[in-house]
Amino acid sequence: MKKLLLLLPAIFFSLVSFSQEKTFYKEKFRPAFHFTPAIHWMNDPNGLVYYDGEYHLFYQFNPFGNKWGHMSWGHATSKDLVHWQHLPLAIAEEKDTMIFSGSCVVDKNNSSGFAKLPGQIPLVAIYTAHIEEKNQLQHIAYSLDNGKAWTKYNANPVLDLGLKDFRDPKVFWYESGKKWVMAVVLPIEKKVQVYTSVNLKKWELMSSFGPAGDITGIWECPDLFEVPIEDQPGKKKWVLMHSPAPYMQYFVGEFNGTAFRNENPPDKIFRPDYGPDYYAAVVYNNIPPGHSPISIGWINNWKYAVNIPTTPWKSAMSLPRELSVKKINNEWILIQQPARELLKLRGKGVTLKNQIVEFTKKLPFSSQTMEMEFVLIPAINSISGIRLAKDNNHYVEIGYDANRKTLYIDRSKSGDNDFDSAFKKLSWYETSLLPEDGKILLHLFYDKSILEVFANKGEAVMTAQLFPPENSKGIEFFSNGKNVLIESLHYWPLNSIW
Repeated sequence: MKKLLLLLPAIFFSLVSFSQEKTFYKEKFRPAFHFTPAIHWMNDPNGLVYYDGEYHLFYQFNPFGNKWGHMSWGHATSKDLVHWQHLPLAIAEEKDTMIFSGSCVVDKNNSSGFAKLPGQIPLVAIYTAHIEEKNQLQHIAYSLDNGKAWTKYNANPVLDLGLKDFRDPKVFWYESGKKWVMAVVLPIEKKVQVYTSVNLKKWELMSSFGPAGDITGIWECPDLFEVPIEDQPGKKKWVLMHSPAPYMQYFVGEFNGTAFRNENPPDKIFRPDYGPDYYAAVVYNNIPPGHSPISIGWINNWKYAVNIPTTPWKSAMSLPRELSVKKINNEWILIQQPARELLKLRGKGVTLKNQIVEFTKKLPFSSQTMEMEFVLIPAINSISGIRLAKDNNHYVEIGYDANRKTLYIDRSKSGDNDFDSAFKKLSWYETSLLPEDGKILLHLFYDKSILEVFANKGEAVMTAQLFPPENSKGIEFFSNGKNVLIESLHYWPLNSIW
């Protein structure tokens, strides 16, 4: 096994290089503009960091197969957050220790001491070393060549509580305190702990947050980050976001370098995504000056993740999302918009105006790889919206119930849903959504087996997987018989990133 592990980076690089030139990325259900590995299992995004003109995406990866196991860090880079280049395996499983989730920082001042030559700037990965059924402890590794090759620190671990469940460190530089900050979870206790360090090697506990909000599942994948406030130039708030399995939640408030203080109602659950398939999202470190904070999440659900009918790969990453917050009805709401870089994928668009819908109205275009924005003016007591992946027997429905003021996704008729009983059961998802000036604004991205819905300029977001027949490409508006108005519609086919 040890010899094979040493060969893994070269083997994986050969596979993905071949894949981008030959046969992969043409399979049934394969997304065209969401990131997927060429082959094998992928879950949480890890180590999101921007450095020297490149966005790095590390991720939980099984180099040996299409199910969870042998966790290591896969690696890809992008210059534009849209088109990705696969790279060799970054940090590999070794002996009895798997490489679980974590983060990556740019150690500009060489606080770690890993740089030995003038001008060298280390990239430092902080991750959970997982010994099955025994221990989870925090390790670090470093790269001196812009993330291409990684060396594990010879004095690991840097943080060990002797616990079986203690994981997923997110580390960032806290400028006003001139120190590193780590958010890491005690999953069973449902707590986020905050540690600080001056050198990434020795960590001191500062505070704990939780339990709070959603405590039904174990807590995983924390992130603590600052975002701008909408319509208040120069002002910011802190967001604490994490994943109570199998969904996510966030809190908004203040962070003083030691402890986070929540300013939203403590007994209410706020989710960054109200669909079934968004998990473990984290925010990029070291983002370019002037750019909004960017997050990426894992598109899947642990209740059925290993059984989704995709091969030779499993799982996708979400589109990159730009983040901010806005106060709505005296509550801080996380605002998420698709990253501006995605505009370059658009093909020739179609615009329609003032479409009246009484029952159904078929649209004059069809696709399984598209982007659409439209403004819906719902009638009193109407249930209306749009159906994608439509043929005689199948469709996924994105609708708005005007009476209940609820946005929903219904994928029960979308296609293959017999591969897992949990997937079949988890077909309906909804969230409250108030009209803006009597209007509902929907921004959709549909990519073969993935749907991302941004409502009212990112006030609510829903992500779902579906597995329709390949020829189910129709698009139609619908209503329950009440006349509703589609005030405007903009449609674009989207080009493949591969």
